[in-house]
Amino acid sequence: MEAVVERENMTAALKQVRANKGAPGVDGMTIHMLLPFLRQEWPRIKEELLTGRYAPQPVRGVEIPKPGGGVRQLGIPTALDRLIQQAMHQVLSPIFDPDFSESSYGFRPGRGALQAVSQARAFAAQGRRFVVDMDLEKFFDRVNHDVLMARVVRKIADKPVLGLIRRYLQAGMMHGGVMSARAEGTPQGGPLSPLLSNILLDDLDKELERRGHTFCRYADDCNVYVRTRQAGERVMASLTRFLADRLKLRVNVDKSAVDRPWKRKFLGYSMTWHVRPRLKVAPRTVKRFKGAIREELRRGRGRSLSTTIATLTPKLRGWVNYFKLAEVKGVFEELDEWLRRKLRCLLWRQWKRSYTRAKNLMRRGLTEERAWRSATNGRGPWWNAGASHMNAAFPKKFFDACGLVSLLDQLRRLHYVT
Repeated sequence: MEAVVERENMTAALKQVRANKGAPGVDGMTIHMLLPFLRQEWPRIKEELLTGRYAPQPVRGVEIPKPGGGVRQLGIPTALDRLIQQAMHQVLSPIFDPDFSESSYGFRPGRGALQAVSQARAFAAQGRRFVVDMDLEKFFDRVNHDVLMARVVRKIADKPVLGLIRRYLQAGMMHGGVMSARAEGTPQGGPLSPLLSNILLDDLDKELERRGHTFCRYADDCNVYVRTRQAGERVMASLTRFLADRLKLRVNVDKSAVDRPWKRKFLGYSMTWHVRPRLKVAPRTVKRFKGAIREELRRGRGRSLSTTIATLTPKLRGWVNYFKLAEVKGVFEELDEWLRRKLRCLLWRQWKRSYTRAKNLMRRGLTEERAWRSATNGRGPWWNAGASHMNAAFPKKFFDACGLVSLLDQLRRLHYVT
């Protein structure tokens, strides 16, 4: 705990918490209000931490929709508790991380999802043509506190630190003005939660290594690659028992399966069936991406085209940067065409009247006869957005000039740089 509250460590933690931004917790304190508060209260807080008397505040419960349906429960700690958790993470991570498995990629320094995806493709290329795709049922909500603390105690003997971790695990959750106690789980939202999940699931990694399996794990998303379906079924059954008996965790049988890698999704990617598989964006990921763009465009119906494009730009750049490993490029071209059609549809809706539509089409170079024929055709916005008159009036080069990110062009640029 002395290392946690040391000035240099707390300064680094404050810098990181500020960079992460984040919403206020139950006390309403923002990140910007934190430093003035600490100038007055830090001596008392530091003393409470060192003596093991510091009591975390409840987390603010927030539900966000999950891509596959249902909701994910987040727990937003107060700004002060985020700071303390970040300071603890900076001290604890160097103690635990060096002994974590090489096949664990989630929430670790110098590692990430793209490395896990590349390794998964390599395993399939080695002839492991079946994957045991395991989904842990509500993992962050079901973590057993006693089992987790038993793993932490293996390397940490400091009583104030152990006591504070336990109190963070048991801190109540405030939802709709009602506070509920927690007997299990480590809700996502705090800086300490990812490290604790890796500490718990390291037992799974070590068991897989002991058995000689090739696998990739990113947080609670674990894929084991085997050569036959029979081997996969055996692995699935034995790991289900191991997780239940040793870690008190349940495998979600509805979302888990033994199947071909190209029929499953891993961290948003899938792959082709070839002997040397090529990475591609998973179909469900494309569907989710389109849903997010549709939602953004609904909000943009009253905005100018330039404002809408400016709003979309960071999302498009971030998406293609994450999927830069994709080698099947057709989906990027299709998404570009779909997005330009959505923007043409937005323009057609904004014009509303036939006169306005004809006038704007003529401004874009269409003849008067063609412009009026197109403006009065009686078809809906989506049909017109894909018709030749709107494509002629607003071709790709128009959207390029407006600053719209082309996913395909961006992907080619990233591949060229790589």
